[in-house]
Amino acid sequence: MSGNIVNGKPETPPKLSLADLDAVIGAWITETYNVRTHRETGLPPLTSWCADGWLPQMPDSIDDLDLLLVMVAKPRLVRRDGVHFQGLRFMSTILAPYVGESVTIRYDPRDLGEIRVFHKNRFLCRAISPEHAHETITLKDIQTARAAQRRALRQQINERVGVVAQYFPEGTARRAAETAPRPQRKSKLRTYQSDD
Repeated sequence: MSGNIVNGKPETPPKLSLADLDAVIGAWITETYNVRTHRETGLPPLTSWCADGWLPQMPDSIDDLDLLLVMVAKPRLVRRDGVHFQGLRFMSTILAPYVGESVTIRYDPRDLGEIRVFHKNRFLCRAISPEHAHETITLKDIQTARAAQRRALRQQINERVGVVAQYFPEGTARRAAETAPRPQRKSKLRTYQSDD
């Protein structure tokens, strides 16, 4: 039977990527649905939309419409080097006076090159990820890359444990690995002596 899910994955691979599906749905709405006669009104939706005397209730701007339709909100803290989200750093000069403040970010999961930052429910700025400013990177891309990196690291660790186990009596390598101190992570952010 087609469409079954086995071990969390579809039995058959999807025929369209998420971006392709988005494009197909958009094309169907604009090229089929909007021009086809509606059975209750007798007019195509596009004709009704453009008809005299009918004004749709719209937000004040395209940005406001984006916030209503595609933006996901998350709380964050402004750091000295910007706002961190999904392993990316987002920067804007407007954020400088807000270091240490809580903000809400809104983002489009289809493009994480830019976020919108709100402070106390007021729009503050758009912040960009300098490393990804000229490309579209999706939340799914980040999650896929992280999963691949975790798998590669797990494989490297397993290979190294196997090599070490060859040189020690059975059980010794495992006990040594369990009791070994874990390295502490150092911050990559350079600080000034006065910041300590």
